[in-house]
Amino acid sequence: FDKELLTLRNNRWKKAFNENDEWTPDLKATIVIEHIIQAADVAHTMQHWHVYQKWNEKLFFEMRKAYESGRGGEKDPADTWYNGELWFFDNYVIPLAKKLHECGVFGVCSDECLTYAKQNRKEWEMKGRLVVESMCKKYRELEIKECAELDITEGENEDAEDSSN
Repeated sequence: FDKELLTLRNNRWKKAFNENDEWTPDLKATIVIEHIIQAADVAHTMQHWHVYQKWNEKLFFEMRKAYESGRGGEKDPADTWYNGELWFFDNYVIPLAKKLHECGVFGVCSDECLTYAKQNRKEWEMKGRLVVESMCKKYRELEIKECAELDITEGENEDAEDSSN
């Protein structure tokens, strides 16, 4: 997550929508499109809790696998996921949903995005620690299953090689 880029985008938004400088409608439209693209990237956070959870889990598994293979940073995502999601809602998702609501680009749907973002943040605050614990358990179970399937496949390959000799 690039905090400098977020600051740059926030400053451009403020200039375009809070100050009446030399910003043309085309520049405002460009900034709105940038924010729509950002919203598309995190749209799961602005939908029903179950949709948010589905995609959050997929991202967690991806980050955990990257960490375990040495491609994902110094910290286990499980150690920071709960607080990281709260920070993400407070500093990225909810402010983004507010901006989309403010510019009116989605009409009444922007109300829904903002409402779901706030609800998901609140639910994450209450349930997030248990959700992380559950995702870790599920990840381990899937990892064990994959290892077992790999062992079976390797055993079948060895049997096939033995019978061909």
